[in-house]
Amino acid sequence: MKMYAALKSIASYVPKNQVTNFDLEKQIDTSHEWIVERTGISSRFFASKDENTSDLAVKAGKIAIQRAGLKHQDIDMVIVATLSPDYLTMPSTACLVAAKLGIINKPAFDISTACTGFIYLLSIAKAFIESGGYNNILIIGAEKISSILDFSDRTTCVLFGDGAGAAIVGRTNEKKKSILDVHIAADGNYSNLLCTPRNTLQDQAKQFLQMKGNEVFKLAVKTLASDVENILQKNHITPQEIKYFIPHQANLRIINAVGNRLNFQDEQIVLTVQKYGNTSAASIPMAINDVYESGKLDSGDLILLDAFGGGLTWGSALVYFDGRR
Repeated sequence: MKMYAALKSIASYVPKNQVTNFDLEKQIDTSHEWIVERTGISSRFFASKDENTSDLAVKAGKIAIQRAGLKHQDIDMVIVATLSPDYLTMPSTACLVAAKLGIINKPAFDISTACTGFIYLLSIAKAFIESGGYNNILIIGAEKISSILDFSDRTTCVLFGDGAGAAIVGRTNEKKKSILDVHIAADGNYSNLLCTPRNTLQDQAKQFLQMKGNEVFKLAVKTLASDVENILQKNHITPQEIKYFIPHQANLRIINAVGNRLNFQDEQIVLTVQKYGNTSAASIPMAINDVYESGKLDSGDLILLDAFGGGLTWGSALVYFDGRR
């Protein structure tokens, strides 16, 4: 009997400190109206100084494990996607998360694909599960982006927030309960459009996240729409068969442009960017969790995910939700 990978649970964690556009007005030369008009964002959440990315990830991970009906001993692997790790190079944030969750002597590693992180996580976990060697993999997109923002640059610091989204990828023998398909890709020729240069003593200013917004916007709309069209055509699925289209929550204008081009109805498109801002690798699982906790996501629902991020990286996924209440 063929075995498939399945999305068994979803969870998220958001720090307590909510920062509204009006709060930012007091710190930088911006306004609530300016931010909303260009991004759709009204607020975001920032972690406290003593909260690390791994702390956010652990809190989301615990809920994901519990919702899947598992214990920490049942987890065979931990993978974390982040662009804001606890340490510069090592240890990985996944190692710290695994230790804090009591998951010992199991593989744990990070990936760095920016906002496309959760799509890449699904692809990797799907491959490990369907190889037959693993039963339950904890995947987490977690970010403390506030730690790498330049708060003198109003074009970037208003866009991002902190948070974590976690999921369990397990097994099923039913295709219509599986992670149906995942597509991931990258093109490093555009790496300078969205990056975080390594800190040097010579130029401290370059340690912060940097983005060429207009160029990223144009590439994102074109690439995401094309990628989604391809994955739907490949799997012979129409937009009408999708319960929810859950894109990376970066910018409301990008989401609307892609949604309109693909003819999705408003009720199909999940929006959380107004509440959380861009939480990079945590964005998609946090959005899935919002729908789940609202009671509107049921087992067997087909969801379409897509994302675009620094690298440049992009990807899309067709996933039947196989979680339980």
